[in-house]
Amino acid sequence: MTVPSAHEFHWQSLARLSSGRVYHSLVEVGGQLYMLGGCDAAGQPSTALELYSPEVDQWVSLPSMPTPRAGAAVAVLGKQLLVVGGVGKDQHPLKTVEVYNTEEGKWKKRSSLREPTMGLAVSVKDGRVFAVGGMGADLLPRSILQQYDLRKDVWALLPPMPTPRYDASVCMLGSKLYVAGGRQCKRSVKAFEVFDVDSRSWSSLPSLPCKRSYSGVVWDNAGCLCWLGGLRQGGIHQNSKFTKNVNIFDTNQGVWLKSEDTVSMKTKRADFAAAMVRGRLIVAGGLGHQPSVLDSVEGFHPEKRKWERLPPMPTPRCSASSIVIRDRLLVVGGVNQIPSAAHEILYVKEEEFL
Repeated sequence: MTVPSAHEFHWQSLARLSSGRVYHSLVEVGGQLYMLGGCDAAGQPSTALELYSPEVDQWVSLPSMPTPRAGAAVAVLGKQLLVVGGVGKDQHPLKTVEVYNTEEGKWKKRSSLREPTMGLAVSVKDGRVFAVGGMGADLLPRSILQQYDLRKDVWALLPPMPTPRYDASVCMLGSKLYVAGGRQCKRSVKAFEVFDVDSRSWSSLPSLPCKRSYSGVVWDNAGCLCWLGGLRQGGIHQNSKFTKNVNIFDTNQGVWLKSEDTVSMKTKRADFAAAMVRGRLIVAGGLGHQPSVLDSVEGFHPEKRKWERLPPMPTPRCSASSIVIRDRLLVVGGVNQIPSAAHEILYVKEEEFL
């Protein structure tokens, strides 16, 4: 696959959300984009379920979720969306689990989690959902690993993670569930662990090179974990500092690449959108050392081994939700002083998206 040059990337503004939104969940089913929940400008969780229709460039409201929530974990099981945990009214974690059938257009309640949990991470293998960690109502991180069977509507406990945490980054590669980073009571963790689904056992991997939060995390097609930027924590001064560091873990070799084998980003940033698009690592927006949120975008060219500036986002913001569908990066909502209603797409085709 030919890696596109920087000038071939274009942004296009699509239909805006009906209102500003942050901490919403984005998933794809059959090439279609669904948006669930989130927080409004008043900080209240939403029941919204909306489908973006590119044919007419508009958001279509679907039957609302029974439970308002933000920051929910969503797993796609065929034509169904399983919505797990998150934050509900009064900022309390939820144990409610609901499923939406995209063909029938109906919601159903399913078996609840064992306890209210936010900051869960989920992954799917062979029709089973694996839910990792999270934070309970006592604000303490959990080490729980549980597996959900949609057909039986049962949550089963699996051996717990060695390191309790919430907001971890997870990826299922073959029969191995990788769990990287996350937080414990606002503190970042460096722990990197893997669960073997076949042997039902945990192993520890080399820790993340440094403690940092709000990084961009991308798993590439070669089985590498790319940990980008973020806020560094700890050290001599104890104050948070933005970083442009890039760390890459090769799951095939089981090692972090040496610093001389990676290339730092141009701009120090955190809380940004990150994705792999047409063979390039992309970072967009976020927070930096500037007084306002960023609109700058960079793409890493693997053959040139350098980061190049791409066209800026039309709407600067941080905390945006993003997803890649058909080699296009969609960035939805986020924050620019207040929750944003922006919905923009980065693509590499000569013709317009619509």
